[in-house]
Amino acid sequence: MDLKFSDREEAFRQEVKAFLDEAWPAEKRGSKTEFTRDNYLDWHRKLHARGWIAPAWPEEYGGTGWTPTQRYIFDKECAAADAFPILPFNISMVGPVIYTFGSDEQKERFLPPTLSGDIWWCQGYSEPGAGSDLASLRTRAVRDGDDYIVNGSKTWTTLAQYADWIFCLVRTDPNAGKKQQGISFLLIDMKSPGITVRPIITLGGDHEVNEVFFENVRVPADNLVGQENQGWTYAKFLLTHERSNIAGVHQSWRALDRLKQIAADKDLYGDAPSLMEDADFVRRIAETEIDLTALEFTELRALAREESGGGMGPESSLLKIRGTEIQQRISHMFLDAAGTYGLPFQRELGHKEAPPSNSQVGPDFAVETAARYFNMRKTTIYGGTNEIQRNIIAKMILGL
Repeated sequence: MDLKFSDREEAFRQEVKAFLDEAWPAEKRGSKTEFTRDNYLDWHRKLHARGWIAPAWPEEYGGTGWTPTQRYIFDKECAAADAFPILPFNISMVGPVIYTFGSDEQKERFLPPTLSGDIWWCQGYSEPGAGSDLASLRTRAVRDGDDYIVNGSKTWTTLAQYADWIFCLVRTDPNAGKKQQGISFLLIDMKSPGITVRPIITLGGDHEVNEVFFENVRVPADNLVGQENQGWTYAKFLLTHERSNIAGVHQSWRALDRLKQIAADKDLYGDAPSLMEDADFVRRIAETEIDLTALEFTELRALAREESGGGMGPESSLLKIRGTEIQQRISHMFLDAAGTYGLPFQRELGHKEAPPSNSQVGPDFAVETAARYFNMRKTTIYGGTNEIQRNIIAKMILGL
């Protein structure tokens, strides 16, 4: 495998870098700006205006026509620039399902606003009692003339408070022989009567996830993607795309480089030696770099296979497992580097004598380290737990 970029690919890298320098200026990089709806959409629409919002989509539906190597370069440069992520629900999840399995009418209706950001999607998969065992979902959709009547609930629904539409797995045949059967893929307008969104506040104090309740929600049958009771097939297709994106190799390299700079800064620790003079911390950094390099080579092999005509298969599970474990490891080392400055303020834990939550003690990087550490605990769970991914690998790769 040739790891050196061609002249054409290097020219493309310079083009991407020039765009980022203009569209994502230095003052936005490495900032603690919260990812608000407007922040997301502003960046999404800049990429859409340039024609770069959906690099992996077919050109006929608005894709770039880039090679897998060009997509790799683009992702790497965006990570290096600390650019906001694109809306994964739109671009990496529901979009590919619609253009692969949807009707012509659904493609015409939903793909353009999905690309432009005029529709913000959220994902209705997990339920109470149906997370890793997703096929146990119980949200029902009963056909009533030209509509489905939906009742049930979804949980851990990321950024549902911003969403215009939700793509949902619903049970349309409760008497199917296997629990994976009898599930359908339904597109639901979040403004429909009977939908309630209730926030879940995370341990880090963020409103990122939600519960979504459906009470006699009427959904046009035209919003059924593909065939009734075949939703499990579409769900597996979507999750393969999601898992390969969860790995976050470029973002981990960026975070690791920043961590090394912080750990080498003698001014942060007063008279004490820097963390880069601590043998155990340096060992942990080195082990993480080795593992991240191996993960990147795995991703490059998968890209080479895709470029030669093969698709993304069970290797997405490999990427997901190792990528999320590395992300958690890096967040732990950031917390170690912050020391006591990384502790969340006691006021946020209910102690009245603590300093105001908007005050800051210690270096800038330490402010969000605890919240990020807590938040990163979920990465080995969503998109299918790492334990489930190991089962997939055992079955699909090892034949066990």
